[in-house]
This record gives sequence, C-alpha cells and structure tokens, in this order.
Amino acid sequence: MKKYTFTEKKDTRSGFGAGLAELGDKNENVVALCADLIGSLKMDKFIENHPERFFQVGIAEANMMGIAAGLTIGGKIPFAGTFANFATGRVYDQIRQSIAYSGKNVKICASHAGLTLGEDGATHQILEDIGLMKMLPGMTVINTCDYNQTKAATIAIADHVGPVYLRFGRPSVPVFMPENEKFEIGKAIQLTEGTDVTIVATGHLVWEALQASEQLEAKGVSAEVINIHTIKPLDNEAILKSVAKTGCIVTAEEHNILGGLGESVARVLSLNNPVPQEFIAVNDSFGESGTPAQLMEKYGLNSAAIVSAVEKVIKRK
Repeated sequence: MKKYTFTEKKDTRSGFGAGLAELGDKNENVVALCADLIGSLKMDKFIENHPERFFQVGIAEANMMGIAAGLTIGGKIPFAGTFANFATGRVYDQIRQSIAYSGKNVKICASHAGLTLGEDGATHQILEDIGLMKMLPGMTVINTCDYNQTKAATIAIADHVGPVYLRFGRPSVPVFMPENEKFEIGKAIQLTEGTDVTIVATGHLVWEALQASEQLEAKGVSAEVINIHTIKPLDNEAILKSVAKTGCIVTAEEHNILGGLGESVARVLSLNNPVPQEFIAVNDSFGESGTPAQLMEKYGLNSAAIVSAVEKVIKRK
C-alpha cells in the first residue's frame, strides 16, 4: 500500500491566503472582500500587493454578500471571506437570493469550519454548512484536505464560472498532497488501492483516513482511500467504481451526519449499487469548547473511529 508522509504542518486557511495572493498577481479581475477578519483569513499579502482591489466590509456579512454579487455584474471575480458560520448560517438568505438564484460568480471562502475551530465553541463552530450550501441550485461545494490542496483549489475556482463555496480550517494539519497537483473540480483523487473496503473522506478527515488505512493494513484489511474534495458536484463514477470492487464503504467528514458527504454518497449508492455504509460524522449535535484534538476524539472524528467503522461495515457485507 502506498504510504503518505509529511515534513510539516500548515493551516488550510494559509493555503487560501497563498492562493489568493497568487491570483491577485495574475488576474486583475480578482477582488477580495472580508468581514473584519483579515488576519484570520490570511488575506494580508493580497491586500499588500493590491490594496485597490480589497474591500473591508466590517462585521456586516450580509452586506458583504450583496456587494460581492454586485461586483460580478462589472466582470469582477469576488472572493468573500469570513468564518464558515458567518459565511453561511448568518447570511443564507442573501446567498440564496442575491448569489445562487441568479448564478452570480461569487466565491464564498469560509475559514474556521467544523469542530476544529476549537476553543471558540458551538456558537462559532458550524457543522451544517455543507448541507446548507449543497442544497442551493448551481452552487459548487469544495472542502479541501491540506495547505497544498487549498491553495490549488483557490486558484482553480477563479476560472470556474458560477458560485462556489470553498471550506477550509484553522488548525495546522499535515501537508501531504503534491505541491503542484492540478485541482480538478468534481474529480475525486484515489490515494490508496484496496479490495476490502472503500473509505471516502473530505477535509481534515482525509489524513485520518490514510492513518486508518495503515492501521487496517496491519490487521490484514485492504482499504481503498479516496479524497473527496468536491462534495458538489460529486464524483459518482469514482465512488461506484471503488465499491464495485470492495463491496462496502465508510464516509468520513467533519460535519453533521445529516446533510453532508455521507448522505450524498448514500444517495448515489441507493440509486446505483446499494452496499453497506458506515458514517463518520458528528451525530446530530452542536459542538463545544475544547482543543481541536480533544473535540475530534470526543466526537469520533479520527483514525481510530474510522478503523472501528471499517470493521463494522465489513461484517455487514
């Protein structure tokens, strides 16, 4: 089995900042907006190089979405950044009416997603955002796994015409994806080959899935790990090809079990090839305060939980 290693850890939000800065230098239509969280969104370099293309909206997220929608009419490509909770739950009406309904070319860039926001607690953690965004017609939903992939995705979505929700996080996580790998919207990446079980993971859970696959290999279980960075449009072909070989699947995400990647995968399977499925996700609850590691442990979002789910799903084949 292919082994993945890393030499450093970086936060995925810094990958967004690096990608945005690179875009600013090569695409004059790219503009950035922020709701009083420049440092948290790592927008400093873009602002330093292109101050005339940055708009500090302040703590007025609904207004930011309206401004972003308006900027697209003049041919601009707005990247609107704030915490995931404020980028979705607080402004859902504005996104639905002003961006999604008319297909505006706005890139909603959401940091500090999921439980790994950590000590700020349940009021700032959001575990419903993927569900909210994927239900909007025409909305592309992306959830990246490490620094390199987040940078690549940030650059790629500038060329995609239409609204995009790009989700990333605060904690430093292993950097294991290739530095210059092209990001293809809607195209899953198979990380390991296996014959006993398929593990499809997104965001921070991709690394945990890889760790789980090594632990499973030591137990004689062959796991195929797939990185689902694009939740909508979902790569149905990659999922169905894998389960045709393995006969069962585990989905892993830092999101509510309702409305996320797992449910999207379940729909694909039910319509095409029903096989046993287990879900790694938060079981319909809010989060709480704690370190990212503590919360991932408590809510069962780690390699140990994935291994347990795999052992359970294999018995159901």
